[in-house]
Amino acid sequence: MKIALVSPYDFTWPGGVTIHVSQLARELGKSGHEVQVLAPHSPSRECQDRDLLVPLGRSVPLPSGGSIARVSLSWWLARKVRALLEREQYDIIHLHEPMAPILPLTVLEYSNTVNVGTFHACHNRHHLYRMSQPFIKRWHQRLHGNIAVSPAARRYVHSTFPGNYEIIPNGIDVDHFSQRAKPWPQYQDGKTNIIFVGRLEKRKGLRYLLEAYGRLRWDIPDLRLLVVGPGTPDKDSYQVLSSQNLPEVEFVGRVPYEDLPRYYASADIFCSPATGAESFGIVLLEAMAAGKPVVASDIEGYRGVLTDGEEGLLFRNKDVGSLAAALETLIRDPERRAGMGQRGRATAEKHRWQVVAGQVEQYYEACLQDVHGASGLGATVGQRKA
Repeated sequence: MKIALVSPYDFTWPGGVTIHVSQLARELGKSGHEVQVLAPHSPSRECQDRDLLVPLGRSVPLPSGGSIARVSLSWWLARKVRALLEREQYDIIHLHEPMAPILPLTVLEYSNTVNVGTFHACHNRHHLYRMSQPFIKRWHQRLHGNIAVSPAARRYVHSTFPGNYEIIPNGIDVDHFSQRAKPWPQYQDGKTNIIFVGRLEKRKGLRYLLEAYGRLRWDIPDLRLLVVGPGTPDKDSYQVLSSQNLPEVEFVGRVPYEDLPRYYASADIFCSPATGAESFGIVLLEAMAAGKPVVASDIEGYRGVLTDGEEGLLFRNKDVGSLAAALETLIRDPERRAGMGQRGRATAEKHRWQVVAGQVEQYYEACLQDVHGASGLGATVGQRKA
């Protein structure tokens, strides 16, 4: 098949959807499909997957769900998009966050092929979809298939755009995060290392982890907290740091994707105290693939990935005491940590990209058959893959 993967987000900036799109494109390519990624870009930034990219528009940063989304807002793309679709004649156009501005909507406007949408987002409020629904519902109706990455994502989009949504989870590069990575020697000094990985945004809940860590340091002095991710701490986190003068807290900053497994390998416990707006737990799965036990907030997106007491422990959202208790339980029980790490690796295997891409391919074939019938294009899919 000839497939276009469409992302509204700048392909040169790292992010959950961008990584998902690039890794799905690579895996589909391994199956013999011809895949292109249509996305905005920043010409001044490097792009590791430039061979996949068909650049369409420059991006501008916009606040979105407590984060920053870099999207193109140029309607001038219409002529270029229309010419591209007429020239390339894709069999499948797979749009990620298809109701996001502006590129996915422009592609849907001019597409004459089978359109599949994947919905990634889950926010605590639904006002963004509901406010725009009267204007964009006609583009949603142009989708022949709908995918949600989790029950949380399906609930979020279904409340505004009712319909049938196939749940196909995010994938991860299991081998990249496996135990073959060597830990950083400076962290192998006998201390128990707790690691946080994520952007330093308020909704990621770092302040709660800092407060819990401060409580634990009184009774368990041989602790270290590694904070890995871009950005600067939010105001609340700064207040905790300044008022408690916490020792052994290291802000590593942004790290290359190639080095990230070494930080997981250096850790004894992974913690994600996100407060909400998480449709899925990619970072949880990365830690699981590395064989690490997980302590995570009990929110809908995380419950779809982690079973409490199996791969890790869930704590009451925004509850410092509950978080500290969960961490202490695992700090004092290395044997339980090891068992959770083993079960986590088994869970991560279910999200290997080879497995997830296979599910996506099957869904493509079902959509093709629904649109074209058994005697149409859908019947030739297996021949093209052979």
